[in-house]
Amino acid sequence: MIAILDYLNRSYTEEMLNRFLSYVKIDTQSNRHADKTPTTEGQWDLAHKLEQELLELGISELELDSNCYLIAHLPASPGKEHVPCIGLMAHMDTASDVSGSGVQPRVIKNYDGKAIRLSKQYMLDPNEFPDLCEHVGDTIVVTDGSTLLGADDKAGVAEIMTAIAYLLQHQELKHGPIDIYFTPDEETGKGMDLFPLEKARAKACYTLDGGAAPEVEAECFNAYVVKADFFGKVIHIGAARGKLANAVAMAGSFIDMLPRSESPEATDGWYGYYCPVEVSGGLEHAWAEVYLRDFSASRMQERIAALKAFAKAVEAQFPQGHIELSVTQQYLNMKEKLVNHPEVLEKLKKAIKDQNIEPIMKPIRGGTDGSRLTEMGIPTPNLFTGGYNYHSRFEWASLSDMALSVETLLNLVQVWAD
Repeated sequence: MIAILDYLNRSYTEEMLNRFLSYVKIDTQSNRHADKTPTTEGQWDLAHKLEQELLELGISELELDSNCYLIAHLPASPGKEHVPCIGLMAHMDTASDVSGSGVQPRVIKNYDGKAIRLSKQYMLDPNEFPDLCEHVGDTIVVTDGSTLLGADDKAGVAEIMTAIAYLLQHQELKHGPIDIYFTPDEETGKGMDLFPLEKARAKACYTLDGGAAPEVEAECFNAYVVKADFFGKVIHIGAARGKLANAVAMAGSFIDMLPRSESPEATDGWYGYYCPVEVSGGLEHAWAEVYLRDFSASRMQERIAALKAFAKAVEAQFPQGHIELSVTQQYLNMKEKLVNHPEVLEKLKKAIKDQNIEPIMKPIRGGTDGSRLTEMGIPTPNLFTGGYNYHSRFEWASLSDMALSVETLLNLVQVWAD
């Protein structure tokens, strides 16, 4: 375990915790079925709170636009105006997998390594979640079992805000210009769709949207979503022989063809998957959405081709029906572009190594707004935040990991300024 007590005793740790606790209590759960941006009104509540906090810190260059993107700029220290501008980014929304309404965080100091009862029904048990075993003596934040916690990504938001506040309070820490980006709707895959790129000054950026310390992520999935529409032919089911094409049955047959050995629950590391995320409909029309994930672009094309073959096979089973597939790219593996900017990752590694800690490089089995921002021309690797078990009621956060993240940011801006 990384020197827990050292980071728990940082001067900013209590402030960071208080920020985090206030942020997670705001319901910012996004809605992937909504067409507007932001997809939910609660995201405005956090955006306005952050806007006010930045103003109170003395940052005057900021804008909260009509789509809920909050962009702020911290000028360089005197004499460092020539240093390239870097960005720090986190998203304000939380996932819809588990309720994010009425979050009641619970702070456990000096964690003893034992199972934690979240509620009558749910237990956070180190036998099931062994990461807990590495945090004995730490301060951790858990849920009450009825909601997710929201460390994804309000831990990242709290860490950025804490680091910025610390820099403003300690003028002796020299840094170049810094952009701050707080974004909506990352969890829907639409987080960067309306990002005002023309207002971004950063030449490089860092998302704070990772997990355990000291993990750094510079590659992610290629991500596509495929919507399959199943069109049946309806007749009274009492007279259906040879005439009915049941769209619900078509959808079931299609989903059943997805390889179970290539599902999220059967893969890890660099293995991709097929994941049906939603299905709905009736006899005449049904639809399903399938997420496709793979680190390899060529393998992704094979997955898309496989779904088309599955659709043909289902149509053969139901000759009275037909299937239409629509394929949408969500984000691409940021590794392909980050390799052209090695200094961006090397400076982040140095910021961690300067604390006598060796960064752990691992792939993101998902994506971040940084994946999209990298595609848009600003190289953006991902940094740990200290959150665990994202998107679940078993989510928890390590205060020492969070403090280490802040310390890394403080080192990072100085590395860029040197």
